[in-house]
Amino acid sequence: MTERFSAREAIALAGDDFRELPVPMRVFKPDGPLSWQGYDDSRRRALTRTGEDESVVCGTAVIGSTRAVLIAFEFGFLGGSLGERTGDRVEAAYTHAREHRLPVVSLVATGGSRMQEGMLALTQLQRVAKQSALAREAGLPQIAVLRDPTTGGGWATLGAGADVILALPGAQVGFAGSRVRPSDADPAAYTAEAQLTSGAVDAVIREEELRETLTLWLDLLTTPSTGPVAPPPALGAPGLPTTGWDAVRRARSPERPRAAAYLDAYFSRRAPISGDRCGVTDDGMLCGFGSGPGGRTVAYAAQCGTATRPAGYRSAARLIRLAGRLGIPVLTLVDTPGAANDAQAERQGAGSAIADLFAAVATARTPVTTLVIGEGGSGGALALAAPGNTWATPDSYFSVIAPELAAAILKRPANEVRATADQLRIRPQDLVELGVIRGIVEHAGYVGH
Repeated sequence: MTERFSAREAIALAGDDFRELPVPMRVFKPDGPLSWQGYDDSRRRALTRTGEDESVVCGTAVIGSTRAVLIAFEFGFLGGSLGERTGDRVEAAYTHAREHRLPVVSLVATGGSRMQEGMLALTQLQRVAKQSALAREAGLPQIAVLRDPTTGGGWATLGAGADVILALPGAQVGFAGSRVRPSDADPAAYTAEAQLTSGAVDAVIREEELRETLTLWLDLLTTPSTGPVAPPPALGAPGLPTTGWDAVRRARSPERPRAAAYLDAYFSRRAPISGDRCGVTDDGMLCGFGSGPGGRTVAYAAQCGTATRPAGYRSAARLIRLAGRLGIPVLTLVDTPGAANDAQAERQGAGSAIADLFAAVATARTPVTTLVIGEGGSGGALALAAPGNTWATPDSYFSVIAPELAAAILKRPANEVRATADQLRIRPQDLVELGVIRGIVEHAGYVGH
């Protein structure tokens, strides 16, 4: 179990110059809206124990060079539970964020909704969800830091609803708290690490990394820019392939630079997002934000040369839509033999995931630039490609289908695979001539249109 910090301690870990926001006033009748016997006494004991008069502390603080609204939960106050006064404060904090165009950082530690206020407490989740949605519409970044524990409605709104979700090691994270989940449930499934594995959390970070990590994220997400980005220069062997099969051979070469090399060369620093928010991750799709040429923030989604799984497509779609809301251009790197087509991929919704990515690229609110750096295998590669702004390296190819599969469909013998590759016209120079790509990226510039 991770160490439990008070709200003020969590704020001090995250930033400096904390300025608490004015507290909205709400007058309760004795023992609250339900006249729950002993509720006032419980609140007084919580005040004495924590020094706080409610389960959340809201204000602004400077994180790195960015001022942000902080919403910090005090778990020592009735388990960090949400009541009407909690909802008042969270709503006021979000209103301040929209009025002053500030990002929102939630330091979550809550056991859920407050029983002593009944359904009135539960409906605060609707208020919180609305405020989060309004911030999203306003293009304001939202970052959640999951402390121990993050359960119930706090997880299902401020936590899981954030754009970027970070968690402290060992934190209990899940919709069901420890006292309400099935008695035979595996407790390891309700941890920050398990949520990372299942694609619900972007990163698990140590407390000493919190300020630096938040600084990086806020630097990247609060500096939107306009216009498309130029594709990276090629890193592989120069010279164009002579035949279609030569293009395939070069693209499949184990010596060819992969996505990680291109990202390292293009970005001075970057921060990844992880997971499809549907229970799965795909290590073959790298997504995140980075500082590109000239310090410009660029979102990236990059295939790593493996068959892309449904989670990879969903993660890329999430990335592109988030970048659009925040006004950040996107770079995609295509490198896959195709979409994963095993039975598990079908059960995980391969078709709908690919369709969703096609739609995300087609309706992107910011410019998307694509570079084909290796294999461009059929629709599984095309889904990540920007119409009208796709480029290719000399050691890449793009094909409607792999030459081997095309030959098999046409019932051709194996010795005709190479000729089939030529017929498909999959070389970079063929793609330029056909108008499929804008040009070929060389080490020192671009050749083509």
